[in-house]
Amino acid sequence: MSETQIKKYTYGTPIPTDAVVMDIPVTAGDPAGWKVSKADKTMTHAMSQDTVVYGLGETVRGINKRGWLYTSYNADDPHHEEGKHSLYASQNLLILDDGDKCEGLFVDHPGRVNFDIGYTDMDVLTVSFEDMDADIYVIEGDTPETIVTAFRRLTGPSYIPPKWAFGYGQSRWGYKSADDIREVARGYAEADIPIDMIYMDIDYMDAYKVFTLDPERFPDLPGFVSEMKEQGIHVIPNTDPGVKIEPGYDMYEEGIAGGYFCKKENDEELTAAVWPGKVHFPDFLNSEARKWFGDKYKIMTDAGIDGFWNDMNEPAIFYTEETLKKAFEDLDELRASEMGIQGFFTFKDIAGSIDNSPEDYRRFYHDYDGMRVCHDRVHNLYSFNMTKAAGEAFARNNPGQEILLFSRASYTGAHRYGGVWIGDNMSWWSHLLLNIKQMPSLNMTGFLYSGADTGGFGADVTEDLMMRWVEFSMFTPLFRNHSAWDTRSQELYRFKRIDDFRHLIELRYALIPYIYDQFVKAARNDTMYIRPLAFVYRDDKRCRTIEDQLLVGDQIMIAPVYEQNAAGRYVYLPEGMKMLRFRAYDDYDEEDLTAGDHYVPVALNEVLIFIRPGCRLPLAGPAKRVGEIDFENLTYIQG
Repeated sequence: MSETQIKKYTYGTPIPTDAVVMDIPVTAGDPAGWKVSKADKTMTHAMSQDTVVYGLGETVRGINKRGWLYTSYNADDPHHEEGKHSLYASQNLLILDDGDKCEGLFVDHPGRVNFDIGYTDMDVLTVSFEDMDADIYVIEGDTPETIVTAFRRLTGPSYIPPKWAFGYGQSRWGYKSADDIREVARGYAEADIPIDMIYMDIDYMDAYKVFTLDPERFPDLPGFVSEMKEQGIHVIPNTDPGVKIEPGYDMYEEGIAGGYFCKKENDEELTAAVWPGKVHFPDFLNSEARKWFGDKYKIMTDAGIDGFWNDMNEPAIFYTEETLKKAFEDLDELRASEMGIQGFFTFKDIAGSIDNSPEDYRRFYHDYDGMRVCHDRVHNLYSFNMTKAAGEAFARNNPGQEILLFSRASYTGAHRYGGVWIGDNMSWWSHLLLNIKQMPSLNMTGFLYSGADTGGFGADVTEDLMMRWVEFSMFTPLFRNHSAWDTRSQELYRFKRIDDFRHLIELRYALIPYIYDQFVKAARNDTMYIRPLAFVYRDDKRCRTIEDQLLVGDQIMIAPVYEQNAAGRYVYLPEGMKMLRFRAYDDYDEEDLTAGDHYVPVALNEVLIFIRPGCRLPLAGPAKRVGEIDFENLTYIQG
């Protein structure tokens, strides 16, 4: 790696975030090339026609962020359309690449930050703040990847999950009992499809109360977890932050007694509503509350659970008492009027405004270890500190044990404790393409263990979409099929082309020695597991525009098919490569292709892998669980 230089600039009085692990001295003045207006709370930077802007982790649109408005403000929004500005995560790294020079910008600010990347003015990047209390880090380097490595060393090493977490997982909001999960395990066993994980969504809880189980649906959790592990399957429960307001419920009683909940300005606990009904939110920014909540994971680990997914931690708010009261008042006023057509739209606006209201995020406060701060100013730190609570607790209570942990919402720094999945997507072809484009951006910001809900969470998946999505997800570290209760059941054994799905999942397991090796290498060396082509092929300007082909590890390139009814696709090769067309781990064709453009037929059950010159692809033999994979005796396909 060539030399990089990191400079820190401080504006106002920044709120500590714990995102950065290096001690960087503050540089006086403003960053070179940036025009800073403290009065307007903005930073602007000119962009040339050739400037490509990378980063921002999990966002809408493309790998090149140029041409849109992005807002870092974690949002509970399952509708990831192009017109949105915020998704579940806030990962404020930008990389400006002019081809011959690069610059990184990390905006360490826990509240709302807006990035206008050539939207208002095509040639200007503007970063704006509601309050300009921020630490700004400017990273100078020769290439985007040297900037990524410097950023990762600035913010700390990426989380490495247990090896079994690279297997295939099945999830659905709607598995209500131990018997439902047994049925899923039986379905995969009868179909002879490999699987390592089955996930429990919120229905396993007693009345949706966190760290509880429904006594009728799960009468013996330790026995059930042991039973599943005997089959080689890990049971992974969902964990939500909202604590149900219920006298006698230990989490509620302890939280009140310890003062562990977020409070309103008058020092009363904020009352909001999510799945359990009315709840209080743990104050994860308070170290004592964080330890209290984190230690509760031991209830599950003592039962044999060794993996968790944290959800609803933006935090999602269905409504607060204040918002609901205001909505009813507005509706009563509207009902008393002659509503008319405009009133109809007003009615819809009122009814649709009660969840995740910006006003609600300004209603409550944190005791940030002695500093009282409004939630709105530190909104993006909530999920980070929930993930941190779990990660710190595992280190404290389960020393030496590898535990799977990933989250829906995130902020820079959470990558040290766990991974992420990209939230409640839809069963749309456009979301398969979005998943492809999000993966390298997440890698840039340190979230290596990541992936999407394969097949889509909402809406009804089609069999061909599921197959194409599986063909991409087999390369993502987190590989989970997850769907909502009111959608088509999408366990792989339910589809007609069950043999093809079996062969594809077997191929994933054959690739795990390569995937795991390249992942761990990226984590330990502060590099990337999934890269855009332009990060490696620096002299090929064509690669700067290609966003639907990715480099996976150091050895291979992939070119997923992401369009309905497509029987093939065009592929651009920046150099000659060996193309492998897989139908199963032991059924594939080889073809040497020259550099340039190629139209490649790709049947619905086929996966394309391109081996770079001088490289080789290792494959393991057949296995139904990661623990059965022989990592020593591999076969190799030479590029």
